[in-house]
Amino acid sequence: MRLPWEAPMDVYEAIEKRRTIRFFKKGATEEQLRRIILAGSKAPSGGNSQPWEFIVIDDPDVIEQLGELKHQLNKTFKPGPGQTQQDVEERALSQKKGFANASVVAVCTTQGQSSAGWLAVENMSLAAVADGLGSNIISYWDEPKKEVEKLIGLPEGYQLTCVLKFGVPEAEVAPPPATARIQLAP
Repeated sequence: MRLPWEAPMDVYEAIEKRRTIRFFKKGATEEQLRRIILAGSKAPSGGNSQPWEFIVIDDPDVIEQLGELKHQLNKTFKPGPGQTQQDVEERALSQKKGFANASVVAVCTTQGQSSAGWLAVENMSLAAVADGLGSNIISYWDEPKKEVEKLIGLPEGYQLTCVLKFGVPEAEVAPPPATARIQLAP
């Protein structure tokens, strides 16, 4: 986390440093969550409709159920090339364990406005980086998505965009592998 007297992180630096973090030492502070949610609320939306709701989930039983639903959903994946069903099960279990020590926020939008929700998700993920935190986007679909919506008490007329996890990364975050850079003409 940056201290008040330190210069704020440049947006390009935040983009470069953003990583998907799967395991956390501890969740975000209440103040960090406030800033992250505020950043989400500043995302663009058609006609400035701001069609989102952010639900902070702090009930450990609900968080555990979210992890279990993701675990069950990911167990349905078919093994990829060179993978076994055991590999799929281990990855699915890893998704469940990744909810431990995380702060959890459901990002929801009014029906038909999910693209605005994804813009909010990006703002929130970048704000987490600026606060020295990691984030992880968790998607649900089909019946598990409906179960999550019921579990979190989603108001009628809203749909789940995703669940975000935030926190202090459990391990040092490695820089990304070198990638091709776009060269802009002068």
